[in-house]
Amino acid sequence: MEKGHDSSTSMAASELYTKFARVWIPDADEVWKSAELTKNYKHGDSTLHLTLEDGMDIEHKLDDKTKNLPHLRNPDILVGENDLTALSYLHEPAVLHNLKVRFTDSKLIYTYCGIVLVAINPYENLPIYGSDIINAYSGQNMGDMDPHIFAVAEEAYKQMARDERNQSIIVSGESGAGKTVSAKYAMRYFATVSGAATEANVEEKVLASNPIMEAIGNAKTTRNDNSSRFGKYIEIGFDKRYRIIGANMRTYLLEKSRVVFQADEERNYHIFYQLCASSHLPEFKNLKLGSADVFHCTNQGRNPVIDGVDDAKEMCTTQHAFSLLGINELNQKGLFQVLAAILHLGNVEIKDRDSDSSIIPPNNRHLTVFCELMGVTYQDMSHWLCHKKLKTAQETYIKPIPRLQASNARDALAKHIYAKVFNWIVDHVNKSLRATVKQHSFIGVLDIYGFETFEINSFEQFCINYANEKLQQQFNMHVFKLEQEEYLKEQIPWTLIDFYDNQPCINLIEAKMGVLDLLDEECKMPKGSDDSWAQKLYNTHLKTCSLFEKPRMSNKAFIIQHFADKVQYQCDGFLEKNKDTVNEEQINVLKASKLDLLVELFQDEEKVTSPTGTAPGGRTRLSVKPKQIRSAGASSKEHKKTVGCQFRNSLAMLMETLNATTPHYVRCIKPNDLKFPFTFDPKRAVQQLRACGVLETIRISAAGFPSRWTYQEFFSRYRVLMKQKDVLSDRRLTCRNVLEKLVQDQDKYQFGKTKIFFRAGQVAYLEKLRADKLRKACVRIQKTIRCWLVRKKYLRKKHAAITIQRYTRGHQARCLVKYMRQTLAAITIQKFQRMCVQRKLYLQKQAAALVMQTILRAYMARQKYQGLLRNHKAVFIQKHVRGWLARQRYKRSLRAIVYLQCCIRRMKAKKELKKLKIEARSVEHFKKLNVGMENKIMQLQRKLDEQAKDNRVTSERLSCLETSHAVESDKLKVEVSKLKGIEEEAKNNANRVTSLLEELERLRKELTTTQKEKKTIEDWATKYRDEMEKMVADLKQQNGLLKTEKDDLNRMIKEQSQQMTEKMTRALAEETQQLESDLNEERSRYQNLLTEHLRLEERYDDLKEEITLSVSVPKPGHRRTDSTHSSNGSECTYNSEFAESEESSRHGEDVTRGMDTSLTLKLQKRVTELEQEKSSLRNELENKEEQFQRARVRDDEEHKKSRGAELEYESLKRQELDSENKKLKHDLTAMRQSLLGNAGAGAGAPGSPPYKVLMDQLNSSCEELEVRKEEVLILRSQLVSQKEAMQHKETMTEPVHYAEDVHKMKDSGAITQAYLGLKETNRSQRFLHKPLEANELLNRLRSPTADFHRLNEDGELWLVYEGLKETNRLLEGQMQQQRRSYDNEVEVLRGELQSVKEENNRQQQLLAQNLQLPPEARIEASLQHEITRLTNENLDLMEQLEKQDKTIRKLKKQLKVFSKKIGEMGAGHVETISPGQMVEETVRPVNIPRREKDFQGMLEYKKEDELKLVKNLILELKPRGVAVNLIPGLPAYILFMCLRHADYVNDDQKVRTLLTSTINSIKKILKKRGDDFETVSFWLSNTCRFLHCLKQYSGDESFMKHNTPKQNDHCLSNFDLAEYRQVLSDLAIQIYQQLIKCMENILQPMIVSGMLEHETIQGVSGVKPTGLRKRTSSIADEGTYTLESILRQLSAFHSTMCQHGTDPELIKQVVKQQFYIIGAVTLNNLLLRKDMCSWSKGMQIRYNVSQLEEWLRDKSLMLCGAKETLEPLIQAAQLLQVKKKTDEDAEAICSMCNSLSTSQIVKVLNLYTPVNEFEERVSVTFIRTIQTRLRDRCETPQLLMDTKIIYPVTFPFNPSSLALETIQIPGSLNLAFLTRV
Repeated sequence: MEKGHDSSTSMAASELYTKFARVWIPDADEVWKSAELTKNYKHGDSTLHLTLEDGMDIEHKLDDKTKNLPHLRNPDILVGENDLTALSYLHEPAVLHNLKVRFTDSKLIYTYCGIVLVAINPYENLPIYGSDIINAYSGQNMGDMDPHIFAVAEEAYKQMARDERNQSIIVSGESGAGKTVSAKYAMRYFATVSGAATEANVEEKVLASNPIMEAIGNAKTTRNDNSSRFGKYIEIGFDKRYRIIGANMRTYLLEKSRVVFQADEERNYHIFYQLCASSHLPEFKNLKLGSADVFHCTNQGRNPVIDGVDDAKEMCTTQHAFSLLGINELNQKGLFQVLAAILHLGNVEIKDRDSDSSIIPPNNRHLTVFCELMGVTYQDMSHWLCHKKLKTAQETYIKPIPRLQASNARDALAKHIYAKVFNWIVDHVNKSLRATVKQHSFIGVLDIYGFETFEINSFEQFCINYANEKLQQQFNMHVFKLEQEEYLKEQIPWTLIDFYDNQPCINLIEAKMGVLDLLDEECKMPKGSDDSWAQKLYNTHLKTCSLFEKPRMSNKAFIIQHFADKVQYQCDGFLEKNKDTVNEEQINVLKASKLDLLVELFQDEEKVTSPTGTAPGGRTRLSVKPKQIRSAGASSKEHKKTVGCQFRNSLAMLMETLNATTPHYVRCIKPNDLKFPFTFDPKRAVQQLRACGVLETIRISAAGFPSRWTYQEFFSRYRVLMKQKDVLSDRRLTCRNVLEKLVQDQDKYQFGKTKIFFRAGQVAYLEKLRADKLRKACVRIQKTIRCWLVRKKYLRKKHAAITIQRYTRGHQARCLVKYMRQTLAAITIQKFQRMCVQRKLYLQKQAAALVMQTILRAYMARQKYQGLLRNHKAVFIQKHVRGWLARQRYKRSLRAIVYLQCCIRRMKAKKELKKLKIEARSVEHFKKLNVGMENKIMQLQRKLDEQAKDNRVTSERLSCLETSHAVESDKLKVEVSKLKGIEEEAKNNANRVTSLLEELERLRKELTTTQKEKKTIEDWATKYRDEMEKMVADLKQQNGLLKTEKDDLNRMIKEQSQQMTEKMTRALAEETQQLESDLNEERSRYQNLLTEHLRLEERYDDLKEEITLSVSVPKPGHRRTDSTHSSNGSECTYNSEFAESEESSRHGEDVTRGMDTSLTLKLQKRVTELEQEKSSLRNELENKEEQFQRARVRDDEEHKKSRGAELEYESLKRQELDSENKKLKHDLTAMRQSLLGNAGAGAGAPGSPPYKVLMDQLNSSCEELEVRKEEVLILRSQLVSQKEAMQHKETMTEPVHYAEDVHKMKDSGAITQAYLGLKETNRSQRFLHKPLEANELLNRLRSPTADFHRLNEDGELWLVYEGLKETNRLLEGQMQQQRRSYDNEVEVLRGELQSVKEENNRQQQLLAQNLQLPPEARIEASLQHEITRLTNENLDLMEQLEKQDKTIRKLKKQLKVFSKKIGEMGAGHVETISPGQMVEETVRPVNIPRREKDFQGMLEYKKEDELKLVKNLILELKPRGVAVNLIPGLPAYILFMCLRHADYVNDDQKVRTLLTSTINSIKKILKKRGDDFETVSFWLSNTCRFLHCLKQYSGDESFMKHNTPKQNDHCLSNFDLAEYRQVLSDLAIQIYQQLIKCMENILQPMIVSGMLEHETIQGVSGVKPTGLRKRTSSIADEGTYTLESILRQLSAFHSTMCQHGTDPELIKQVVKQQFYIIGAVTLNNLLLRKDMCSWSKGMQIRYNVSQLEEWLRDKSLMLCGAKETLEPLIQAAQLLQVKKKTDEDAEAICSMCNSLSTSQIVKVLNLYTPVNEFEERVSVTFIRTIQTRLRDRCETPQLLMDTKIIYPVTFPFNPSSLALETIQIPGSLNLAFLTRV
């Protein structure tokens, strides 16, 4: 480490330790604390006045003896550097702080420290190990990218290829620091970038070895969940092409004790828990396992589960890895049995029999299972677990052992078995990874344990620390060597650097009489023990070696001072672990096992004795990893080696291997012991940094010249410290002059050949000078600017003030005049106004007085009247009140008197009653009563007499009265009658009066009611009016509110409608975009498949060439293979022939393009079927010929009978056909009537499109039937004539019979028709021989001397007759086929009618359902049903329209073909008839003038010239000459014109071979010259033009609408080449992808240099100090790519494509792909380079992007979508330049960076690095704010952009206006064999 005075001696302390300087001071908790000086330091001061970061002021006392000042802090711009050696001050606190800032703030886990990569375990899965990251680091220089394990792996791979030297990657660190993961990623990198040399998937096997080794060698510890408990060195072998061919693994010191013992919170090896977790699976049932908690070997740690790890899944992964590495299921089963047996063995319980012996209880379940699994006997194993065999010189005897020894022996056996299993698996893994070819070089990956120190350290820790001592020595020597080489390379004076050499510690361990030597010697002693060995160590080393110490409180321990720390080792167990013995008899029992795998494990065991031959216990000692079986003597000697000795030897071999390679170091650091993600514990980190040698590297670097600059970089950085006169043309001399002025002490720097070397602290001093100079310049600039701004502001204010004063004074004067005028006018107005006011006031007062008097007098009169009225009324009231009061008093008095009288009378009556009651009881009383009664009776008698007398007088009077009454009664009767009339009248009047009174009463009541109602109504009206008024007011208010709400609702509706419109538009746009993206994805997928297909084709061709070359004597002959390419499910056969060699020797070549394996198999099967069919047809033909020959010699009678029968059959058949025809017509008529009757049938009704189509089809069928009927009638007449001719057969020979038949056919048309039927028949399989020509037949028949025997010598007449019969049969078949088609049409029609009925029923059901719904839902449902119906109808109509279009196109093509054939047939007909005419009449000769034939745009060539055409036009054509001198696309036009001629002559074979040859030749030239951009661009353009020609002249109306009439005449007439268009489209896609790859290869080296590294704007970005890992210079040296280089290359691409006539749309797609590659590569490198993430670099990127956009404008390509591909890069550049402090800034960033993913935004913010002191870093809080705001984004977590993406390409139709007939073929093409047609 650097001492305090080292930093202070870099310059005067007074210049560095000034106020505000920052230093590091020791701290107990944080190791180092930052502080700031508050006072300048002066020489001799004993204290420093400091302020801590928390604001506390302290005084730091200096050491009185050394006076060492505290370490200085580096400038902020150097903090967070990728390389620790780039720090100006190199010391422990600077290293620790830099690592902490990178780890906690920037989330960067990798940092360089010179040649060492420091990797800090993040305890979190990071997305930085994907294939995109691997591709980004592949091929890059180590200093150009951010630190990464992939960068180290790439450096090793590159040095192996460049230096032809083997490499090693040494990964070390504590348990839990991430060693295994780092080694795994390094191997993954090699497997990815190199690939495999064979098809054996070696790279997959190398990666598959990781899960196996982790399962059997890794375990959970308190520090790590996946700790490697062994060391391993993996050599990955490469061939001469540096592809992986194999691997080999060496292991070191497996921790076997873990098998039987685990500490708390730890686990055994993973494989045991994986087996227990999978015990429920059927294949593991026989292992009889259960939960891991059941077994002693897995439950001691009391925590068998690891969070986030599924052991059952891991077991599946392990099994898959076993299978991948070639370990079959039988061996896997055996392995799992042995491992399960170890678990059961650990559960075997051993009990005490007595003090000296032990026993296993009988039928122990676990031992039984162990024996079953291991295939051994229960008795032997239980016996030897509790006994041992002792051997002496005379005899051998068996001795029981106590329980403790038996348990130890059981555990030793378990450990030994597991070690054997481990070694067996390692051996088989190596066998599987062994290279099959010779290894050219290798890269070794060493994953070994780091320095360990625990509370109790034993033999394992001793060996581990011993290995680390050796590795540290090798590391120190390598670092020292590199430093020395650097100094010698730069030719600077070399002084020896003093560094720590740990050779004394290594000698203490491994030298003679060292620790290991004494341990081995003690192991040989018969009674050796750990205590005696400890005493030997004390006696030997305690006084002689300063690195060896004895603890004060222990005699069984020792201390060794290692390079990292002091470690105290406990001697207990050292001897036992060093011997590593196991009971020999137990091994013999296992050797006798029935399990083959177990026997294989122990087959190399050799029986040995102890080193002295008399070791107690007769035990066997085994090596850690036996290599091979040797002879008996050698084997005995080998087995005498102890574990320590073997480890020393293997370590020596490892060091020898490492010294023979170039090492690369990875130091893994564990940041904290609690496994918290991104938590940094400074104490733990410092311990590991000291232990792993990182600080030693720093110290070695700091002792020399750690800071190194090239002259150009130094000049660019410190140009501000130079004056203009100091700048010379020679940069080296300029730098030398400046440094001599700036740094007086010349020992602080040295000038090398290419670099300047600085001592530690010098760069910080230069940075301080630079910052001071910049600060002064800034102050000066600010002063001047501020002065200028303030003066400008003052002058502007002065001018403004004068102007304001002028206008203000004028305004004030105008206001004064106006005021004076207004005052005068106001006085006048006031005078008249006051007079008017006073007069009005007087009149008002006068009127008011009069009114008041009147009112007052009236009021007084009314008051007086009211007073009188009140007095009168008061008197009246008083009168009545007083009378009422008097009456009331009287009534009260009367009531009182009556009441008193009643009371008194009641009292008297009571007294009287009482008296009467007394009297009634006496006799006198009764007597008195009787006396009174007699008197009364007498009185009553007298009254009765008087009454009788009165009655007599009365009766007499009555009789008199009766007489007078009778007289009067008569009179009265008369009067009564009159009175009755009067009475009636009176009654009527009375009734009328009563009714009138009642009416009056009713009217009164109604009046009263009406009045009440009126009053009620008035009250109600009043109330109602009030309520109405109130309601009106409320309604007005509500109306106002409603209006407001209405306006709001209207506005909301408008906004919602607008939003809905926008939403719908946006949704439509999104849907369209989604559909486009889906289409592009589908295109991309299809084009990727094409790419893969092309790669497989190339691979196939390469393999075929290799096979061809490997065959010594090629087979002669020409082979032909049909190759089929299908793009739309149809098959199209290609047959091609090629001439390959230039020596004009022709060899057959199989042309198999455009097919995959399955299609090839199908085609092979189809070819076999066709061959079989061909052979069967040939056999059938032979049989038919034989039958025909036999038929000719048949008897005439049989022929006559068959002839008659056939004629009768034909007649009957014709009659049947006629009847069927009539029946069909009748059915058709009935069907029409039924259709017409069913008017409401919807789609099937008359007039509907289906009905019309059906009727048209039926009409056409009827017409065709009529035609067929006419043909039948003609044939009937011919056959009748033949039948008449047959009647003369009995008197005529056979030739005469045929002659008569022919003579009967006088009409030449009939003969021609019969002959045509014959020709048609001869095409069948029955008649394959060639018939006579018609002319020859007629000549023979019409010759004067017709020789019928000669005429019929070949059976021509019989053939004619058979032809007629065959014609009849054909017609019959056609009629039947027509009937079947008619039946099918009727069935289709019926089906349509049925579907219409079903549709009608369905509509009725829907209507019924809709009627049950509410109105709103009904309307919506109706609309939905209607939309569905219309959609279905539209789809059906569109389908019908497409079918009709296809039918029309097909019929048009058929019409053209038929018209052409008819023309040919007409010409043939004329030629046929002309000989007969020439015989009969004379033809007058006519002069026919020859007309000059116009050129039709076709080129004719012979079949044998096809190879020459392909060779001259494709294979040997130079694109440069064609593109410059000839029209674009000329080869495509020539090929199409040749194709047109082949189509014109209707030669399908020629068309097929020409197209196939063209496609294969283009593929061949692209394979040969695929790296030449001009060639690829040329053939892309010509392939597209050829494809467009096929479309333009295909006859399809969609492609013909842009053609001229002449071009339409040139359309293809015979062949539909739609499938070939698809093949050409696929070929164009392949060429396009090849073009993109070619451009990418050219642009790739330019992009990073031109877009990122080159300073387009000079002086904006300064160069920061760099470390040992030098980055690529940003200064444009000679040969460095710049932005101008990229633009020139893009212009070259564009001009080349334009010259070749590439379609403009295709050029746009190419440019878009180019810009995507530029943007993606630039952004990816930006995300992986911390030095590029700065404000100034953002400005450079934006400027470069603007130049690219300017290029697009110049080329008129702004609308091609290329600019959008640069959007992520633009946003990243803007992100580097925007403010990054507040929440508003975070919101702006989130809205701005919509094309960047969250991980990319966070990565840029974490990487942001200030280049100058004026910039600020991004705070962690701000980054977390960004993450919080962006966490809802739905996006992929991928960090880098995929640079391999190729946008799907499309080829829009681009017709050519060039007329084919105007094209001229230049002679330079050597195509003179082509003939213009």
